Amino acid sequence: MRYLSTIFLIIIIVLWSSCRNDFESRPSVGNLEFSTDTLFLDTIFTNIGSSTYSFKIYNRTDDDFTIPTITLERGEISNYRLNVDGIPGKSFENIQVLAKDSIFVFVETTTDITDQTTDTEFLYTDRILFDIGSNQQDVDLVTLIKDAVFLFPSRDAMTGTVETITLGLDNEDNEIRIEGFLLDDDELNFTNEKPYVIYGYAAVPNGKTLTIDAGARIHFHAESGIIVANEGSLVVNGEVSSDPKRMENEVIFEGDRLESAFSDVPGQWGTIWLTAGSTGHSINHATIKNATVGIFMDSNDGSTTPTLTIKNTQIYNSSNVGLLARTGNVSGENIVINNAGQVALNCSLGGTYDFNHCTFTNYSSIGTGFREFPAVLIDNNLIVNESEVVTADLLSANFTNCIIFGSQSRELLFSRVNGTAFNFSFKNCLLQFDDPQNEFQDNPLYDFSNALIFENMIFNEDPDFQAPFDNLLNIGEKSAANGQASIPTIDSDILGIPRNTSAPDIGAYESVAFEN
Repeated sequence: MRYLSTIFLIIIIVLWSSCRNDFESRPSVGNLEFSTDTLFLDTIFTNIGSSTYSFKIYNRTDDDFTIPTITLERGEISNYRLNVDGIPGKSFENIQVLAKDSIFVFVETTTDITDQTTDTEFLYTDRILFDIGSNQQDVDLVTLIKDAVFLFPSRDAMTGTVETITLGLDNEDNEIRIEGFLLDDDELNFTNEKPYVIYGYAAVPNGKTLTIDAGARIHFHAESGIIVANEGSLVVNGEVSSDPKRMENEVIFEGDRLESAFSDVPGQWGTIWLTAGSTGHSINHATIKNATVGIFMDSNDGSTTPTLTIKNTQIYNSSNVGLLARTGNVSGENIVINNAGQVALNCSLGGTYDFNHCTFTNYSSIGTGFREFPAVLIDNNLIVNESEVVTADLLSANFTNCIIFGSQSRELLFSRVNGTAFNFSFKNCLLQFDDPQNEFQDNPLYDFSNALIFENMIFNEDPDFQAPFDNLLNIGEKSAANGQASIPTIDSDILGIPRNTSAPDIGAYESVAFEN
């Protein structure tokens, strides 16, 4: 009998509940609340879809209500796309919001700048209208659209095959191909008139030179980059900017996602690849950020002059290596490399290197936050597989007035295979190298008492960086690098600030007093 009473009670509750109509609610009367009154969609390129943005609609009342209409002011011709409470479209009717509850509205856009203006950028706006008449409320939508020069591989209309370029042969003599294209002669000068957006690898043909003007902006899609072929050259003619925060005259290489959430995300694109046989590369006043490898230099041109001369350049947020040079011939001055997933600078498989007033650091937290390698790795060998190791002479690796520092106890590592040359020197450098367990005490490569290869060194003292985890490697008034560089020295630092001729500072920056 007790069980029958329980079943009867359950039936009564179910019948009573079924008499309610939770889907009947009054219309809203201008009493909606929003998480924002204006939704700013970050800058995008013409014809490239934005990220998805969202805001909330709140019902703060004690009653359920229904929003009679939700629509874009531009209607069906609007370039914005909505999703309201899981329903896609551009107009909606009778959207219910329960008491003390909220719903999401998601917004995207894709816009063709040529439909709007002849300028290189413009603001595209619209409004989301809620209800009509005296009860109408709205949320404004704002997007900055940039025009650009788009460079990409061709696609066969019949087969759909995308154009590729050949990188060489693998171990089984099969061609190695990647999506890419050869730049035409009229594409070999990147100006600052419009940004460039590159899909795939843009290849500089044999014997040609790609010249990039001051103030140019080059954006790469995922797995894209620049390749310079045999006897080809890359010349980047950036200039010092009047306002370092704006960098208006620098040449900037970065990904094609302009949203603020992507501003410091590593690995968004491939690399600038200077292939074996390419020659005469010059990079001045450039910023290279968020690549897999910032610059990959594969061998040298065989001459005694540097194959790559790089000055006043910053390389940040590389998911693998900032500057990787294999048997390279590199001359560097006022370079800053920071935050790499593996190594900031890798002088690999021998070569010839000369760096003056450079700051090589690694404060990266990419991945697990632990790095296997230091900020600077110098080696004369390359492991091809378990049974094959390739070696080459390290003719010279000279570091003068450089800071080598980071978040780990040792930020310099040598890897040498005997039987080949391994020549290096450090002069007036600030180095992070702590060996509390004396692991390197008997290794002649780390004989820091040898003044022939380690001259006027400063170890483990504070460089007083402004904010190294945020790629601000300026040094302050308390830096151990202040006044410790050799003289005579180069005229100015990476920002164009004249160096103290009698007591210049170590690293790419002259010290400043930081603002509070």
